[in-house]
Amino acid sequence: MSEKQDRTERAEKKEFEERVVSIRRCAKVVKGGRRFSFSALVVVGDGNGKVGIGLGKANEVPEAIGKAGRCAKKNVRFMAIKEGTIPHEAIGRYGSAKVMLMPAKQGTGVIAGGAVRAVLETVGIKNILTKLVGTSNPHNAVRATLNGLAQMLQEEQIKALRKE
Repeated sequence: MSEKQDRTERAEKKEFEERVVSIRRCAKVVKGGRRFSFSALVVVGDGNGKVGIGLGKANEVPEAIGKAGRCAKKNVRFMAIKEGTIPHEAIGRYGSAKVMLMPAKQGTGVIAGGAVRAVLETVGIKNILTKLVGTSNPHNAVRATLNGLAQMLQEEQIKALRKE
């Protein structure tokens, strides 16, 4: 690896915070016994409104996490944040998962479960109330949370919609 590539990778690592949401093991039974493979779900964010998710599969856990991290960095999107919380209420849906997102006052903290908490903290939200309904599957919970955050509109966007 060249020195220039090494520097750019270090700069990327500082730019995004990586969170491993879940690691799953899959067993394939073969003649000599069992072969294990792993899948990892990773959320990356800059703590300032950018977030992405990625899924990586490999025969070793670190490789799966690395693949998932690279995939997540490719899928980064911007989410609207207002003063450490969200601008308005929303319900995110994905599959059977529903995530209710409600803005909270300063000092409330992140009231959320594991997978939803990982997404919200990497986005940079400090105060929010959430409720996950329907399933506890981390893949669907993460995608439902992103769906809910994608519905957020900034104040200027709402004003522009009302003028039309």
